[in-house]
Amino acid sequence: MKPWLQLFFTYVFLIWHTEAEFFTSIGQMTDLIYAEKDLVQSLKEYIRAEESKLSQIKSWAEKMDVLTSKSTSDPEGYLAHPVNAYKLVKRLNTDWLELENLVLQDTTNGFIANLTIQRQFFPTEEDETGAAKALMRLQDTYKLDPETLSRGNLPGTKYRSSLTVGDCFGMGKTAYNDGDYYHTVLWMEQALKQHDEGEDTTVSKVEILDYLSYAVFQFGDLHRAMELTRRLISLDSAHERAGSNLRYFEKLLEKEREEEEKEKSVNRTNTTTEPVVQSGAYERPLDYLPERDIYEALCRGEGVKMTPRRQKRLFCRYHDGNRNPHLLIAPFKEEDEWDSPHIVRYYDVMSDEEIEKIKQLAKPRLARATVRDPKTGVLTVASYRQSLAVANYGMGGQYEPHFDFSRRPFDSTLKSEGNRLATFLNYMSDVEAGGATVFPDFGAAIWPKKGTAVFWYNLFRSGEGDYRTRHAACPVLVGCKWVSNKWFHERGNEFLRPCGRTEVD
Repeated sequence: MKPWLQLFFTYVFLIWHTEAEFFTSIGQMTDLIYAEKDLVQSLKEYIRAEESKLSQIKSWAEKMDVLTSKSTSDPEGYLAHPVNAYKLVKRLNTDWLELENLVLQDTTNGFIANLTIQRQFFPTEEDETGAAKALMRLQDTYKLDPETLSRGNLPGTKYRSSLTVGDCFGMGKTAYNDGDYYHTVLWMEQALKQHDEGEDTTVSKVEILDYLSYAVFQFGDLHRAMELTRRLISLDSAHERAGSNLRYFEKLLEKEREEEEKEKSVNRTNTTTEPVVQSGAYERPLDYLPERDIYEALCRGEGVKMTPRRQKRLFCRYHDGNRNPHLLIAPFKEEDEWDSPHIVRYYDVMSDEEIEKIKQLAKPRLARATVRDPKTGVLTVASYRQSLAVANYGMGGQYEPHFDFSRRPFDSTLKSEGNRLATFLNYMSDVEAGGATVFPDFGAAIWPKKGTAVFWYNLFRSGEGDYRTRHAACPVLVGCKWVSNKWFHERGNEFLRPCGRTEVD
């Protein structure tokens, strides 16, 4: 019997003793939707109070306009009537004071108090930066151009939304501040394009061109940097930095020409010149993940290595856990997802009611994940939205390629529990687009299906790690992904999965 079948029934109850490790998620962001709705209602109440106050002031002004027009036409004749004289004194001593109090009446108290209370739950600058980077992650993983994202043309979306010039400019600034000139160029170009199309915005072309020209220069495209800088100066001739940059670019270009002339004089037969980098032809920089291209291709459903011949070796069956009493009446539906290493999917593992209960219990405990930095090996806070026990992946939420088993002999749990023998990953939601679990080493992509779970062994029978099981959770393109997982450790499962004869059995 598979170890997970024996432990599954205690798993649902034991999971809550594990601290969730997540910073924010769609699950938490739904609270922001209601908070914003509450603020809108509070704002409308403030507007109504202001309109009521202004209505009273306007009525007073109109009444006094009529009265003063009459009194100023014949002041002495007007004051000859003793009642008019009395009322003038009364107005200036009492009525205008009451108007002053009305004008000074602060109707913002309720709105400001509500805003102050809600602000403590607002996203931070770090959240905004993270959200921008999440969009860029989606852009890269699923090969989406800025136009597609800006216009909101994404598959499976129920509510369409678009990015303004200001939004695109903000994306570009986030990339620029992070030293990411590749995305700076892409998003500043999109902002400029929408600006040129006449979109109403408070962001000026000068601001966009300032960032864009410098980012282009960082790619060594002097000709285009000069072209953009000249356009900037034509809009703002007094722009000091642009003028300085243009002179600097011209000097660099002149220096390049001189060097080319020197090369030609050394070898007259060599008439070839270095090609100029064309507009927009900038390559995405390499990063620390060696399998980045394979991983992202699998996320897009490309490069899956399941051949028709191998497909014929995959079956589905009912599984009663060797006549386990719990499973005789309602055996699990088991389906092969992959042949080697063997990955299986189980259907109807959790009901909708159970899933909702787990989500309800987990939501208050979602926190930002701590993961091991692949470059340094040090535990660090993840810059994306996910967790290890119960996870809710929000926009761009992912978990980059990793092993579930420990490769560090000094890990404290190895002595008491042993290594992570197997993984049981439960999908608690469908995902409209993206969000697959992929295995770059052997080219597998497992797609989320609500109520199902997938199971695989992380270790060979010898206890050695199966390095083929390095896997990743792809970014969620559209939708909300909920998963929970249980790791089965070596201790307690020695007789359920005995050692093999060789190291790789």
